[in-house]
Amino acid sequence: MSFPDTPETTGTEPAKSVSIAVYPGTFDPITNGHVDIIKRALRLFDKVVIVIAINVLKTPLFTIEERIDMINQCFNGNDRVEVDTTTGLLVDFAVSRGACAIVRGLRAVSDFDYEFQLALMNRKLQRRVETVFLMTGFRWIYISSSIIKDAARHGGDVSGVVPAHVKAALQAKFS
Repeated sequence: MSFPDTPETTGTEPAKSVSIAVYPGTFDPITNGHVDIIKRALRLFDKVVIVIAINVLKTPLFTIEERIDMINQCFNGNDRVEVDTTTGLLVDFAVSRGACAIVRGLRAVSDFDYEFQLALMNRKLQRRVETVFLMTGFRWIYISSSIIKDAARHGGDVSGVVPAHVKAALQAKFS
């Protein structure tokens, strides 16, 4: 049965383009909240490029190489997840990777004001890259890399808020 407004398929149609999103952050370290956002973004996009934003104004606990390794361990073998770095404008990076969207995670209303401003500036700089906000899972709403590092620095148990290999890396840094 054919519908008048639906073109017939001939088998020679162009391949569907791959939808790519970038998910930026410092990931110092990656948390279960980050992992949750990435897994949920994979339901919306064909590929997610996790981009470690290198900010010279911050002094990270983990090196770039350590962060890349920790992220890769979380998604080992998933060819739909890639890790990269950038020092420049995020929208320029997104365009260079063929991304249609920037994924941003929101924990609370207080995150929204800042993220909204970033999204508007990114939109001004590059109209073809959308910003997609995903609310973090309720069980991760209170965590951040900074809070986790502070807890681990003082001997707190960070089990359940970071992957096991990240917990081990934190313990090694602070022992």
